[in-house]
Amino acid sequence: MIVISHTLSIPDDEVTLTAIRAQGAGGQHVNKTSTAIHLRFDIAASSLPESVKARLLTASHHLITAEGSVVIKAQEYRSQEMNREAALSRFIALIRELTAVQKHRKATRPTRASKERRLTSKAQKSTTKALRAKIRRSPD
Repeated sequence: MIVISHTLSIPDDEVTLTAIRAQGAGGQHVNKTSTAIHLRFDIAASSLPESVKARLLTASHHLITAEGSVVIKAQEYRSQEMNREAALSRFIALIRELTAVQKHRKATRPTRASKERRLTSKAQKSTTKALRAKIRRSPD
């Protein structure tokens, strides 16, 4: 059972973890062992609540494909177990990030004192800049 939050969890059988060969440098070790982990999770076929599914499917994220499945490849570490943990932690972080409810912002108005401070600073800047200007002589 993968626990996302105290109200949200995913059964282990809904997440597919496959060991594959890692890319890049690493010498002989990379060529003969499958240490990278490929995590796949089908959002539509999962047991998540419908509201969470809808939020995940409508999200525009590079880890979610157009077909509605999450694909994560973890190959940072040399051991398969550490890559498995890294993939699962990235998966949990993704679900938490996309299902977090944003706090509604209350519109506020500036106070009278803040308006007055703004206007006095504008007037002060205006006079400072006016004093920087060249002095023009009137034609006599």
